[in-house]
Amino acid sequence: MGILEIHSNLARLERLIGQWPGLLSTSQAEVGAGLVEDSLVLLDHLGPIHTLVDVGSGAGLPGLPLKIARPDLTVTLIESNKDKAAFLVRACAELGLEGVTVVARRAEEAGQHPDLRESFDAAVARALAPMQILVEFCLPFVKVGGRFLAQKTNSEDVESARHAIEVLGGRLEAIHEAPSAARIHGTVVQIAKIAPTPAAYPRRVGVPARKPL
Repeated sequence: MGILEIHSNLARLERLIGQWPGLLSTSQAEVGAGLVEDSLVLLDHLGPIHTLVDVGSGAGLPGLPLKIARPDLTVTLIESNKDKAAFLVRACAELGLEGVTVVARRAEEAGQHPDLRESFDAAVARALAPMQILVEFCLPFVKVGGRFLAQKTNSEDVESARHAIEVLGGRLEAIHEAPSAARIHGTVVQIAKIAPTPAAYPRRVGVPARKPL
């Protein structure tokens, strides 16, 4: 896929997102096309990966822009909301994207599924939950030797999640500045997966949010 086709598909994705009723919150809609651009700040941090999971994908952000920019990736989108999952299926069909799977399940359930658990080179997530909760949603999907990249802002208290990261088999590697039009103070939190996630995690639906590690 050439540069012009990539830019064309990113623009088409922006239009699809804007046209789907109820997909974005009011504050997200105000940002508009900047949301797709914001997703692309992860490109510099993916490395030579082949498989990627986007947890809590919503409007396909950041997973679909990354797939468009990196057609070589095999991407799985985890989204429990049925309407949003339907949008993801529709968007992939209209954009002609191959190698994308939509899983309409909660992250806690999907993270225990043998076909998904510790199956990905990288997990990504954007503005889904505080870090203490987010790592329990995401690290179980990542292979040992892989990485989890969380899009945050510099106001996020990442240190408070250090214990949870270690319990789940991770190691905090870096916090990269990653500003964009949508997030002036944007960061990318990079976590390495250095050990298998214990079988007890993720805990059942709702528990990580109620009782963060």
